[in-house]
Amino acid sequence: MPPTGIDAERPELPAHLAGWRDEFLESLRVEGAFSRHTLAAYRRDLDGLLRWMGERGIERFDQVGTDDLVAFMSWLRSGRGLAESSVARALAAVRTFLHFLVAEGELTRDPTARLPTPKLPKTLPAVLSVAQVERLLTTTDGGGWRSLRDRALLEVLYACGARVSECVGLTLDQLPAGLRELRLLGKGDKTRIVPLGLRAADALLGWIESGRPQLKGAVARREVFLGSRGAPLTREGAWRIVKTRAREAGLNADVSPHTLRHSFASHMVEAGADLRTVQELLGHASIQTTQRYTHLDGEKVRALHRLYHPRG
Repeated sequence: MPPTGIDAERPELPAHLAGWRDEFLESLRVEGAFSRHTLAAYRRDLDGLLRWMGERGIERFDQVGTDDLVAFMSWLRSGRGLAESSVARALAAVRTFLHFLVAEGELTRDPTARLPTPKLPKTLPAVLSVAQVERLLTTTDGGGWRSLRDRALLEVLYACGARVSECVGLTLDQLPAGLRELRLLGKGDKTRIVPLGLRAADALLGWIESGRPQLKGAVARREVFLGSRGAPLTREGAWRIVKTRAREAGLNADVSPHTLRHSFASHMVEAGADLRTVQELLGHASIQTTQRYTHLDGEKVRALHRLYHPRG
């Protein structure tokens, strides 16, 4: 699903509050520790906090207490209908922002110090089987520019385990001769090189040589993936493509670009790839994030136990 936020079309925020927000976000941008997508999400979350403050007559940050933040989180759940993961992200943005205000001398105390962090259920990512991935790719067998683009997008997502932001941000300059690998720009603007399989390379080449030139203005664009009017494909557009193709393939409605990334990792681990290699390919900062893929195929583990254990 497209990225969720807590902003809406509302009146302009008070200048003195928005000024601190802008200074905070600029400091994060200069530090370079956050991707532009995280910064955009933080901005939406902080806008939600500032508007919530305004609606309740809270005009200064030093008027915000722990109880107020608890009420804000409750409002996110009930008033905005956000999932617990989105509430946790909003709290992370608010907590980091208020820490910044303390460091800058705008606040003398941190109201988040005793604020509990939302408990998130430990869920395993959904994955497709290899057969389901093939069904998904089969929906792009047509010869038009749209089929060529969608095929290339799906192949890159699955063959490289790329994030959707990495795919839509891919430029022609990142494509080496021969298309045997891709240079992806990941979180924190960190670059990694990932191999590109023959099928994915063929699909990408077919789109670039035969499909992309059909779109108006494509020659002037450096982005690899474009929309119907020749503008760069957005994250939301990529989500819609994957969901539309999944529906055509008769797959679960929850299939998303992330599902293909998870499927890539799961299939690599199942085939015997070591976790360090998968971690490198996915661009995970921590091996702990990658380890969850060792727990996905519970039935396979049980079957192997029955087969090899003397009392299985």
